[in-house]
Amino acid sequence: MQLDCFDHAILVALQRDATVSNAALAEVVHLSASQISRRRAALEAAQVILGYTARLNAGQLGFGLRAITRVNLRSHGHGGDRDFARFVAGRPEICAAFSVSGDADYVLDIRVRDLDAYAAFIHDWLLPQTQVGQVRSELVLKTLKDRGGLPLE
Repeated sequence: MQLDCFDHAILVALQRDATVSNAALAEVVHLSASQISRRRAALEAAQVILGYTARLNAGQLGFGLRAITRVNLRSHGHGGDRDFARFVAGRPEICAAFSVSGDADYVLDIRVRDLDAYAAFIHDWLLPQTQVGQVRSELVLKTLKDRGGLPLE
């Protein structure tokens, strides 16, 4: 899909506030609300916009611990990778997961209530996975930046 300056402006505005109405977007982008609606639908259909979410305050909701966890698999085969991907998809504690280059096979962003919950996740769920060979964790002490989105501006 070829994006023009209007599409770009819509995307910038939606990244700032995904709840903005088409009428409000129309004022910002300088198009009619019906044109905004058509363009927004086209961006969704083309999967440029994948969905809409609310950013929640993890600490206010009792999720006080965030860990960046590096995982190395025992061996690299299609079945092991597929099984690990299935495990990751099924665990709500894992907020994001990445297959990476470097000294780890995967990097997981894990959110739990406290250190006891993290230890339980590691010992009861992650380490028992037969394909997992090594786990290394960094606990997040302070978040400097966590805005999500893309640098469109």
